[in-house]
Amino acid sequence: MDESTAPIPQDEEQWRQRLAPEAYAVLREGATERPWSGEYVGTTTAGVYRCRACGAELFRSTTKFESHCGWPSFYDPSDSSAVTLHEDRSLGMIRTEVRCSRCDSHLGHVFHGEGYTTPTDDRYCINSVALTLEADDSVQ
Repeated sequence: MDESTAPIPQDEEQWRQRLAPEAYAVLREGATERPWSGEYVGTTTAGVYRCRACGAELFRSTTKFESHCGWPSFYDPSDSSAVTLHEDRSLGMIRTEVRCSRCDSHLGHVFHGEGYTTPTDDRYCINSVALTLEADDSVQ
């Protein structure tokens, strides 16, 4: 059974056992990794980015772009139902939090209308530690 079809843990102790401490802090507690510290910030490898917690497909390398923000950036999820969006009023500002639709893990935030020349004008700013990259040269 691969991770994308594996049962999702039912309690936080199971998540703690399944995830490394930094991944747990980001995915389950909504933390943010330091900018420029993530393994996928400058990655240009073709493939599919999956949720590190449950293995669900979230983004494709074809929508990844360099936004110079310090985190991997994508202009669109691989499928509109792959992520859910939630208002986030933490840190004294209003942002839009991005969560995995399958396991409800925190991934990062999405920003709209910042002047990026992308097909959607969106920047999904995602923590590297929330992702795993499945390299695939056929992803177009």
